[in-house]
Order: sequence, then C-alpha cells, then structure tokens
Amino acid sequence: MDLGVVSCAEHVKHCAHTATMTAVAAIQMASGPNVNANLLEAGRLIGRAAGAGARLVVLPENFAVMGMAETDKVAIREADGRGPIQDFLSQQAARHGIWLVGGTIPLVATVADKVRAACLLFDPSGRRIARYDKIHLFDVRVVDSGEQYTESQTIEPGTEPVVVDTPIGKIGLAVCYDLRFPELARLLTLDGANILFAPSGWVQGELKVEHWQTMIKARALENGCFVIAPNQVGNIYTGHSMAVDPLGRTLVDLEESEGLAVVDIDLAMVNEVREKLPLLQNRRTDVYLRHQR
Repeated sequence: MDLGVVSCAEHVKHCAHTATMTAVAAIQMASGPNVNANLLEAGRLIGRAAGAGARLVVLPENFAVMGMAETDKVAIREADGRGPIQDFLSQQAARHGIWLVGGTIPLVATVADKVRAACLLFDPSGRRIARYDKIHLFDVRVVDSGEQYTESQTIEPGTEPVVVDTPIGKIGLAVCYDLRFPELARLLTLDGANILFAPSGWVQGELKVEHWQTMIKARALENGCFVIAPNQVGNIYTGHSMAVDPLGRTLVDLEESEGLAVVDIDLAMVNEVREKLPLLQNRRTDVYLRHQR
C-alpha cells in the first residue's frame, strides 16, 4: 500500500518556500529474491516520487535483491560501471530528470566470493556521480531472537567516507549499520555534508524500532543536519523510513507499509541551527587527540 506524498508543511511549521528548499523522496520497499520484480516496483515508486515533485529520490538498502541466503547477492553481483541494476538506476535518473541514490547494490569485490555493498548516486542526466561502499558490517547476534548476522562472510567493507557537492546540497552517504557509529556521521559533516542519506535494511528485534528512530535523530542533532533514511519493511525488517530535520524533529515516518514520502527540506535551516548551536566549533579536538583509542 502506498502511503502517498507527505509535504513538509504537514509536519514542520517552520518550512517556507525559499530558494534553498528542495523536495526529497524516501522510498520504503519490501524487496524479495526476484530482481526483476524488485526493479519493477522500484521504478513504479520512483516515477510516483518524481511525479510528486521530488528532485532527489532515495531507495533502501538491497532494494534490487533481498535473497533467501546471504550468498544470493554474490550470485547477481555486477562489475563496477556495468550491469542491469546499474543500467536501471541510470535510466531512471535520466527518464525522470532526478538525482537518485540507489540504496545499495552488490558490486564485485577484491575477494572472489564477496561483494561490495555499494551506494551509488546518479545525476539527472543518468551519469554516476559517486560511489560509497558500506564501511560498518553487521556482524551481530540478536539477543532476543538468537539470530546471527554475519555480513562479513559475503561483504567486503569499504574504507572511504563519501561527501558529494550537488545543486541540492552537500550529500553524505551512509548505509544502515553505519548509523550506530557517530564517528562516520561526524566525518561526513566535517567534510561539508548538510544532508545525510542512510539507505537501510534495519532488522526487527527487541527495541529495534526505538533504536532506529533514536539513531537517526541523534545523528541529525549531533551534526545539525538533515537525515533521510529509507528502510526495508516486511518479513524481518522494521520499516519506519524517516526524514529528520537538524533539530531532531521527525518530518515523516512511513511506519510499516510499502510506499513513499516526499518532504520539503530547507537547507537554510542547517546554517541557522549550526549558528545557534555551534557544536562543530565547540569541539575539543586537543583533548580528543590525546585520548584516541
């Protein structure tokens, strides 16, 4: 079920029509093991978002395949720069004239039986502008269910933070488990990011929705930036794709249904918040450097 379009005016009264305002869409999917079916659904939702005025659209982690086994993504991995999933993202961006953050897709790694979980950014001409490879891998035992997740068995971690200067703003890229590491969000902010995008596949579990919502708000508050985090939903995934402003206020929460939301974000608010609450200037790097671990 589509949740339709949510405007900023319905959620945050400070929004006004200014030159710094941009419509951004977060897409929530329940991806499965069939790549073609997933691409068809992603294309439908991207088209709806663009039709609603979104200039930038963000897909969730593993939007093209959510396999029955971790090795399923290895079987469909693509070489960097070519392949049907990358072609799909390029074509969608060009067809709708939008900036498109392609969740994550599996690209060839340096290790034969692994992939890189790559988040790709395309411009409105369909040209790839940036690639971010997920740095923090989800190697975790879920306490309440006993389930074990070991992404490092099939994913090779990235090593480089990525910030991209676009007409929409300076975009920092992160993926899912990265949200639990404030160091990465701070690096992206210090490199100039005023919007953080975090495509995710956040699994269910004890307090997982609360953790998800808290992490997104914390990263926004700590850095005085917008955070847009589209998520997977259904099966074992929490949903609740969110957009949060630099004061930690929720602009939208898609709860537990497939669909999309379009929010208007005003980048002037980033400067305003950072001036009033100068967290970046008040850091004590002299102390931090002496006590690095």
